[in-house]
Amino acid sequence: MNPKQPQFRVIAEYVEDGIRSRRFDPARRLPSDMELARKFEASRPTVVRAMIELQNRGLVERRVGSGTYISRAALLSGSADTGQGTLGLIVAGLGSTEILDPICAEITRQCEVQGFVVFRGESSLEDSDTADFSNAHADALAKRCIERNVRGVFFAPLELADNRAALNRRIAQSLTAAGIAVVLLDREILDFPGRSPYDLVGIDSFAAAYELGLHLVETGRRRISFVALPRYPSTTDQRMAGLREAILNSGLACSAQWTHIGNPSNLDFATDLLASDKPDAIVCSNDRTAAMLMQTLIAMRVGIPEEIAVAGFDDVRYATLLSVPLTTMRQPCREIGVAAVQLMTSRLAERGLPARTLTLNATLIPRRSTAATWSH
Repeated sequence: MNPKQPQFRVIAEYVEDGIRSRRFDPARRLPSDMELARKFEASRPTVVRAMIELQNRGLVERRVGSGTYISRAALLSGSADTGQGTLGLIVAGLGSTEILDPICAEITRQCEVQGFVVFRGESSLEDSDTADFSNAHADALAKRCIERNVRGVFFAPLELADNRAALNRRIAQSLTAAGIAVVLLDREILDFPGRSPYDLVGIDSFAAAYELGLHLVETGRRRISFVALPRYPSTTDQRMAGLREAILNSGLACSAQWTHIGNPSNLDFATDLLASDKPDAIVCSNDRTAAMLMQTLIAMRVGIPEEIAVAGFDDVRYATLLSVPLTTMRQPCREIGVAAVQLMTSRLAERGLPARTLTLNATLIPRRSTAATWSH
């Protein structure tokens, strides 16, 4: 047991170990929240958080007025005994990511229907800065899944680490060496245009950016720039390429400085962007980056969309809550989750299949941030 783990993690692991070792009788309810609170000298909300995590992973069922029980899926899969019906999730920041959270929730639902239990292997990321992510962190992630005897892992490669390609390879190769199947979520472990020997499911980022570029041209924009945060993933390269193709195929030109990598919350960065490229539209690598840029532009008293249109990718929950609702490319989160589980089950059934890439279409959601002004 890791003494640095949050207390709710310690409680969750205690209950999980009791389920897997058959210390808890499958026919009877598990220890109550108050019993666990007394045992670990913890607050009741801490215990509730631990039990909700186990519920989200498909290990327990919370029955109103009755208590908490080992889930039917855990019993059917045999995970309450051997763990051989378990699949893992390795996703940095799970629980705080706008796009990967609903995808992983759907993966968990689909796995439960098929009799699998889902083990979340991301917990060692919670107290670390992914920009400083180390080989030791990578090894710990893989080790947690290997120790649980998972059959396969859904892995969202790290984004922010400086040496992310090497770290992502290290995690995936460690899992493969242990005989664990790997399905990548959203992005590659290699930088663009590299392709690894692992199955991958996500949106067609090139096609999505191409459609978004055509939308901007149709609304009268002629000088389109692209903004991304540093240490961006391979999907961002695909979005740059798709946007560039849309601009060129529309008979327009990309300036020598049409891509800008930096912090959009930084006033100097935004000032240099406007001065060097003089854009009338800016596409951001995702909605979070777009929201950061919009806040800076508004502080600079730049009119959106009157002077500059802004667009992003993902369609996160707050996209409609910004001071100017954001145009974006919506990711089909449920469909991605379903497709990921389908890839995994077919991979488990036939390990010799070649690596497959399954791309789904994103949907253009036009909002006021790119409304036509026809003054360009």
